[in-house]
Amino acid sequence: MDGIIKKEGRYSYLEIGEGTPIVILHGLMGGLSNFDGVANYFSTRGYKVVIPELPIYTQNLLKTNVKAFAKYVKDFITFKKFERVILLGNSLGGHIALYHTKMYPEKMLGLVITGSSGLYESAMGDSYPRRGDYEYIQKKAEAVFYDPKIATKEIVDEVYAMANDRIKLIKTLTIAKSAIRHNMAKDLPKIHVPTCIIWGKNDTVTPPEVALEFDRLLPNSSLYWIDKCGHAAMMEHPDEFNRLLEVWLHEKSETLKNSTSTK
Repeated sequence: MDGIIKKEGRYSYLEIGEGTPIVILHGLMGGLSNFDGVANYFSTRGYKVVIPELPIYTQNLLKTNVKAFAKYVKDFITFKKFERVILLGNSLGGHIALYHTKMYPEKMLGLVITGSSGLYESAMGDSYPRRGDYEYIQKKAEAVFYDPKIATKEIVDEVYAMANDRIKLIKTLTIAKSAIRHNMAKDLPKIHVPTCIIWGKNDTVTPPEVALEFDRLLPNSSLYWIDKCGHAAMMEHPDEFNRLLEVWLHEKSETLKNSTSTK
């Protein structure tokens, strides 16, 4: 991605392009680079793509939860002087985006979720990385993708480092419990923001039936599938992900028209 990381106040973020803001929320183990394909594509098509670094491992333990992260996102949107935004989130980022939408619908133009937690949490709690077991962690990282080769050594090394950092491991488990506690099933029918659901047909972390349940419960949703694709569609099939998102944005263009002032 061509953007550089900006540091302003308590926020670090990437920003590229001009236009309607798309604010992207990464997942628990996700980096900003996971969204290179999305950022490079939409930043040349009338969107300002902004990817904040979420304070997953830097906030105190009492603020290490889905609700506090959603408040952080709202504060960031206010800091950037955006009136309303399209929020896009993968995995935990999708869950935070959903909770933000529940709490602050007035900030929302649209919502995009892919491989989102919020309904089904097998991803986070059942067999957490064993410290020191590189081979086990490599297999867990590869299982996130349909094509295990997407789990590069760099990705595996990052997960391994997290699993062997006691503070980060405690915070990861705290977030896992928070994700279960903040189940969204009862909230989704009240969320009327236009929502795009893009899901890998071969996602084993949040399986396809999770996407169907999101689509059933959200009143204003559109569901799109990507074949031969796991939990991080925007990484495995960036071109198809962008195509589907652009189709949805075009279909919802009247609804999503915005008078957002940008900084």
